[in-house]
Amino acid sequence: MRKRTKGLLALLFSSALAVTAGSSSATAATSTATTRGLEIGVPAYVWPGDPMLSGLQAATPAASIVILNPGNGDTAFTPAWQAQADTLRAGTTAAGGHTKVIGYVHTDNGTRPLADVEASIDNYLKTADGKLHVDGIFFDVVSRDCGTANSTRDYYFTLRQYVQTAMNAIDPAAQDLVVDNPGTAIADCYLDPAHRTADTFVTYEGSYADYTGGGWLGGNVFNLTSGYYSGASFDPSGTSFWHLVYNVPDEPRMRTALDTAFARGAGYAYATGDTMPNPWDTAPSWGFTAETSHAATIG
Repeated sequence: MRKRTKGLLALLFSSALAVTAGSSSATAATSTATTRGLEIGVPAYVWPGDPMLSGLQAATPAASIVILNPGNGDTAFTPAWQAQADTLRAGTTAAGGHTKVIGYVHTDNGTRPLADVEASIDNYLKTADGKLHVDGIFFDVVSRDCGTANSTRDYYFTLRQYVQTAMNAIDPAAQDLVVDNPGTAIADCYLDPAHRTADTFVTYEGSYADYTGGGWLGGNVFNLTSGYYSGASFDPSGTSFWHLVYNVPDEPRMRTALDTAFARGAGYAYATGDTMPNPWDTAPSWGFTAETSHAATIG
């Protein structure tokens, strides 16, 4: 489960801000973001029973989202994994809801065959007991560009529809959560209301030094006309963007990272002192409660 860390860790910068003309239509969105606090979303790339997961279970308030990663989504989501997910989902967040657990699936920048990606999705959703043990899917190694005639965007739109259909068939009352991770600002065609590919997008993933230095591109979304911009017009709920920051030196700078994430329009964030090659396999030294508690004061 750790050999593909380069996918989640890659900042997929394009050589140019070239997107298709179709993407510009997304700028027509006119909704206005509302004020909302920051919540914590944690990639936990460890096996069931790991101390990192025990720490998440004990956190008060609980994290709002946890990503589980059994073999990049290709290892069986066994009863042990299901039980781990169910335990995490019982946590109560600062907003009063329960922790949402989502399953990791890699997409190879939109080149992985759809049938293979759908098989990975089924691994989480179509369990032997016929019950949902996750709240949605985390798509990793996501292209940030629209593709010719929006073909890459439509690839991810198809995947979102697949998740929604599969979850609805199992539990019509379930609220699905789909996350796309390009690791950097994403073309605004992905947020076109008629073809939106995810509920939430990871629009920064990198080190604390880059995040507070020159690694932030200036916005969560971009297009050829506008360049980089906040994306607030696509984010009425305040939940569209998620920032992941690793190699954070200490607890005070954890708080700086979270404050910065909120100021940059993120509704979810996570800051950890863990480092490459896999910064998502150890709990931060300050503990999860310190992080969720500080996030609850923001906004």
